[in-house]
Amino acid sequence: MSHDVISDALNNIMNAKRAGKNLVVVRRYSRVLVKVLEIAEKENYIEEFKEDDGKVLIKFGKELHVCRGIKPRHNVNKKKIDFYMRRYLPARGMGTIIISTNQGLMTHYEAVEKNLGGSLIAYFY
Repeated sequence: MSHDVISDALNNIMNAKRAGKNLVVVRRYSRVLVKVLEIAEKENYIEEFKEDDGKVLIKFGKELHVCRGIKPRHNVNKKKIDFYMRRYLPARGMGTIIISTNQGLMTHYEAVEKNLGGSLIAYFY
């Protein structure tokens, strides 16, 4: 088992999706994972999630096709975000990369708009 809580949780979601389920229980989580899930919920990739007694219940819908953690965590500036968009997302305007910046976690759209760089965390489409 790895020590990357975000990648483990996103892999659990993908495994449940392949098995035909729409609910996942994640027992190991962190505040960063909760922020990633909040962004995914805002972008409509996850229907809802809630923290309950030391675990997180995640319900996802048909909008989610792929979600994965990015390893290694690439440090990017505004100019390099476009390169990684082409690398991880299937098409322009489709999908979201989550970036950890000095102003918190945000989507790649917000980072480009605010002229920020940071570390790539995960992607959804």
